[in-house]
Amino acid sequence: MSTTQSPPPILSIRNVSKTYKGGFQALKSIDLDIAPGEIFALLGPNGAGKTTLISIICGIVNRSTGTVTVAGLDIDKGYRTVRSMIGLVPQELTTDAFESVWDTVSFSRGLFGKSKNPAHIEKVLRDLSLWDKKDAKIRTLSGGMKRRVMIAKALSHEPEVLFLDEPTAGVDVALRREMWAVVERLREGGVTVILTTHYIEEAEMMADRIGVITGGELILVEEKNELMRKLGHKELMLHLQDPIASLPESLSDYDLAISADGTRLTYSYDTQAERTGIATLMRLLAEAGIRFRDLSTKQSTLEEIFVGLVEEKA
Repeated sequence: MSTTQSPPPILSIRNVSKTYKGGFQALKSIDLDIAPGEIFALLGPNGAGKTTLISIICGIVNRSTGTVTVAGLDIDKGYRTVRSMIGLVPQELTTDAFESVWDTVSFSRGLFGKSKNPAHIEKVLRDLSLWDKKDAKIRTLSGGMKRRVMIAKALSHEPEVLFLDEPTAGVDVALRREMWAVVERLREGGVTVILTTHYIEEAEMMADRIGVITGGELILVEEKNELMRKLGHKELMLHLQDPIASLPESLSDYDLAISADGTRLTYSYDTQAERTGIATLMRLLAEAGIRFRDLSTKQSTLEEIFVGLVEEKA
């Protein structure tokens, strides 16, 4: 009987730590594998170590311990090859203000030793809605447009792995959604995308898996849907026909909250529990003469889960 084997990771991080001269430990024994074609979101508060980790992988910062391989190549021994496989969009907008968009992006491709390919540069600019700005000087562009140019530069040499460090910081909602669509197209083209973000909505929208980093430690790595299933709680909201002042004794075992005006009951329950207790709750409500005119459910958002995890670790 044949078994389908998972492809080897495109990126493998083992026991990576970083301690600066002053003794500050920015990263503590990070272990992580990223699969080819995956969209991985690294979530964490400011100073958690997200940018340090990306900078180590991209060869910008030296690690104190550990190993990093990209497509099986050690990032030190195969530095030039590895670096050409990686695209990086940093947080800071660093572009030559007096160059045109076309020249800036084309020059970036040349830096990685790739031969000229105007068709590829055109495709990248069109995908990022920059084609009509190809002859514009960088200094004339808005912040959002400059951010797109940074992404175009990172894609100019056709990388297999793309790092987006806070890609939509300071970008309006419309452009943020457009960038999500670009990332989805990249994945369809086989590019592995690793993004750091403050925007939980971004991770929830795009990522296959989510890593939570805080205080330099990777405290959790989980598939997004599994994370929400494991750590999510649901709330059942019952909108009552008649307001009540207090709960009957028969309902004291339930995690029930009454709204200030007595017209709504909220029941919190674990989505993983074998029995949610809803059927019994309904029966007890009926027996107590409490009638409801409507009900609705609400599941924990990724933001609530994330905040809970970080607070737990603090």
